[in-house]
Amino acid sequence: MKITNLCKIAFAALACALPLTLHAVNPPQVGDKASDFALRTLDDQTVRLSDLTAKSKVVLIELRGWPGYQCPLCTRQVQDYVRNAEKFKGVQVLMVYPGPADDLKAHATEFLQDKSWPKGFLFVLDPDYTFTKSYGLRWDAEKETAYPSTFIIDTENKVQFAHVSHEHGDRIGSAAALKALQNAM
Repeated sequence: MKITNLCKIAFAALACALPLTLHAVNPPQVGDKASDFALRTLDDQTVRLSDLTAKSKVVLIELRGWPGYQCPLCTRQVQDYVRNAEKFKGVQVLMVYPGPADDLKAHATEFLQDKSWPKGFLFVLDPDYTFTKSYGLRWDAEKETAYPSTFIIDTENKVQFAHVSHEHGDRIGSAAALKALQNAM
């Protein structure tokens, strides 16, 4: 009889805990506090979100990264921001390149070829999707990595703008990000 009661208690505890383990992380929404994270640049410098937001607003862009090929839509999006870099003065632009850890650095280096990278922009790697999963942006399908996303985070670590695309297109270009920055002031 005691074993049966113990089994019932164990089963009840497991049943209560199961929804917690199955709960998917949702991407940050406008008004949410942005979770802090630290990622590394190609030259192994650590970049922490809270260090950036302590100085200025941050335009955080999640690219598709390395899904087994270089994403042409990511290339166009990045080139758009690079062409308009001077318009982002006083704002930190941070681009995240996710993918499997194996050879991610080599693929990211290849991705940045033929792109003159602005001094004020940061490009960080997300090996094995640590950041991507923590922000609820993992696109877990064959030949996919992350949902292309753009967030504007203020100096209080609050999300002022959020856009998550559940398709390859529908990305936020530099003009839309600049307009969102103006509206958030």
